[in-house]
Amino acid sequence: MSGEVSGFLAGFLVAVLPFLAAGFWLGRRTARPGRSLGGLGTPVEHATFQTLHTATLAAPPLRAGLTEETARRSAKRLRTLLGTDALCLTDHESVLVWEGVGEHHRAEIMERLAGPLESGRGEAFRLTCDILDCPVRWAVVAPLTVDDRVHGALVACAPLESAVLVRAAGEVARWVSVQLELADLDQSRTRLIEAEIKALRAQISPHFIFNSLAVIASFVRTDPERARELLLEFADFTRYSFRRHGDFTTLADELHAIDHYLALVRARFGDRLSVTLQIAPEVLPVTLPFLCLQPLVENAVKHGLEGRLDKSHISITAQDAGAEALVVIEDDGVGMDPEVLRRILSGETSPSGGIGLSNVDERLRQVYGDDHGLVIETAVGAGMKITARLPKYQPGVHPDGGIPRA
Repeated sequence: MSGEVSGFLAGFLVAVLPFLAAGFWLGRRTARPGRSLGGLGTPVEHATFQTLHTATLAAPPLRAGLTEETARRSAKRLRTLLGTDALCLTDHESVLVWEGVGEHHRAEIMERLAGPLESGRGEAFRLTCDILDCPVRWAVVAPLTVDDRVHGALVACAPLESAVLVRAAGEVARWVSVQLELADLDQSRTRLIEAEIKALRAQISPHFIFNSLAVIASFVRTDPERARELLLEFADFTRYSFRRHGDFTTLADELHAIDHYLALVRARFGDRLSVTLQIAPEVLPVTLPFLCLQPLVENAVKHGLEGRLDKSHISITAQDAGAEALVVIEDDGVGMDPEVLRRILSGETSPSGGIGLSNVDERLRQVYGDDHGLVIETAVGAGMKITARLPKYQPGVHPDGGIPRA
């Protein structure tokens, strides 16, 4: 995915260069030697700043895709960039927004768009109009294309035919297309993370559910109060795991769900499993991706008890590390061949038992960057130590929030 992002950024830089050139051109047209504008530098620098500032303001709405709302919020600034009498943005079916004069040309514009929308090539044509004082007589169509698919068109309207306007409209349309491409990336990334959360929920072992219910049933006659407590633990754990509210949670809530999970595990294995927790209170409000730590604890339980008849120990620590919370989950179980672990994390092979190490690692990297993937220390027979570094603050990451955008 990093390669895709680099490609998009490269496209953005290429598309924004015409704005820089336009700013310098406009500045030189109006420049007077030795004169500056209110401390903003020369007229060239001032015009360049204004051009880039306008483009920057137009970008955020477009990053949400091409809709009536995003078109309306960006059209005025796009028209400012081109300096035209009118500008409209369309999809395949209709004019999403008309900015400026001559709105009565809407129907004619849509009739003439069939060819450009089909071919993906720009076009300029004369407008027909019976209104003598209508200032727009020519239209320049520049398709908006993402991944070889035409999403719509940018149409600039002016009094006269102009080769400069044709080129400028094409460059602005290319820049808009880059924003729409980034919007597609954001949406794809959101869908991917949502799919991974669903996959992780599906990985909650049916054996765990069956074993938990079997343990609860075993206490119904011998210890009804204990059975009731475990049933509440089971209900709280499943309610948390299958909740539909938000893509993020707090460390406190995740640890609370882990406590429910461990209560069910200890009820089954008794003294064979011991767990110690050392949690710094100041890191409890830290936000992290939903169902991020529970799979790591489940992995520790599996590898801690697998193939063993003696006792197993798991430790969970969460410490304050300045700008980050440092979470470490460690078991003294069978461990894993580092090469097998590498293949699991790279997606080359599926983990046995459906434990989502690769899922968690990928989601952490997507949200916080590659520097915040899981750090796993293990060897055959040497247990496993998993470290997760969680930034205390990340733009767009909060307990009730959705997937943050890059």
